Amino acid sequence: MTDHPQDTAPHPSPVTGRDRPTGPTRPEVDTDIRAGLQGLATEIHKGVVGQDAAVTSLVVALLCRGHVLLEGVPGVAKTLLVRSLAAALDVRMRRVQFTPDMMPGDITGSLVYDNATSDLVFREGPVFTNLLLADEINRTPPKTQSALLEAMEERQVTVDGVGRPLPDPFLVIATQNPIEFDGTYTLPEAQLDRFLLKAVMPLPEREVEVDVLRRHADGFDTTDLAAMGLGAVVDVPALHRAQQDVAAVVAEDPVVQYIVDVCRATRSSPSLSLGVSPRGAIALLRTARAWAYLSGRDFITPDDVKIMAPPTLSHRVRLTTESELEGTQVEAVLAATLASVPVPR
Repeated sequence: MTDHPQDTAPHPSPVTGRDRPTGPTRPEVDTDIRAGLQGLATEIHKGVVGQDAAVTSLVVALLCRGHVLLEGVPGVAKTLLVRSLAAALDVRMRRVQFTPDMMPGDITGSLVYDNATSDLVFREGPVFTNLLLADEINRTPPKTQSALLEAMEERQVTVDGVGRPLPDPFLVIATQNPIEFDGTYTLPEAQLDRFLLKAVMPLPEREVEVDVLRRHADGFDTTDLAAMGLGAVVDVPALHRAQQDVAAVVAEDPVVQYIVDVCRATRSSPSLSLGVSPRGAIALLRTARAWAYLSGRDFITPDDVKIMAPPTLSHRVRLTTESELEGTQVEAVLAATLASVPVPR
């Protein structure tokens, strides 16, 4: 890519109206790639009916190189959603059903004896993929849950003292059932904080459910993605370029301060015993950038922050015992917090 000349003319801020600091001109956004990412949801919907919020969360997470926690009862198309995403990107996808007897090596891989060489060789675990569906992650003990921490944060696993890099892209999509708690283990805050977004997949509205059944009545087969007409609309090099464009989306100081004020307000909320950490504030900055990019802009607005705050922050806070007993919802607390923080003008 050729160097861009220095830009010496002042630029009016899209947020404040004041002149921006001068500096090098940023590379132009590839609008064709952005259009492909904007159309990714349409392609996924060839396989999955409804669940718009979950689909959007996955696209945002891809652009931010983050991970997603999906919450929903069995049968709302969580697996089909991830398989459809993998097909739309033409990348590898693996599913792991977490169980109480699963060991860390079942995820990361382990050393096995090779009869041919009379030596120990590394056999890759299912984590060596592009999209990892960690199904019912809260059904396995904390020791195995933590086996994903290094993979999610460092994008590598260490086996027998040797670090082994994971493919790029690498996205963990973990699911948990919100209503069954027998035989489950609460995800520790350290692991929850590694998920960029939490997306709730509710039971569908009546008309959506009717549409699902009509598809099946017409011979719809969830195992045959090709028959759905589902194909790749964005390749990996294009995704990498889009990730670079998202990272270059302008975050002006008033909006940065707004993000910080929102996150700090959660720490003083009387309804919360745990507020958003600085890592959560960084996550909100990243997801707001991705939303601005998908909206066709190269700068963040306060509205981008408001839109992305619930899925980015809801799993990073904890209600007080009194609030839980009163039936308070985290989403309501976050909405009140956003309403209490002055918006930059």
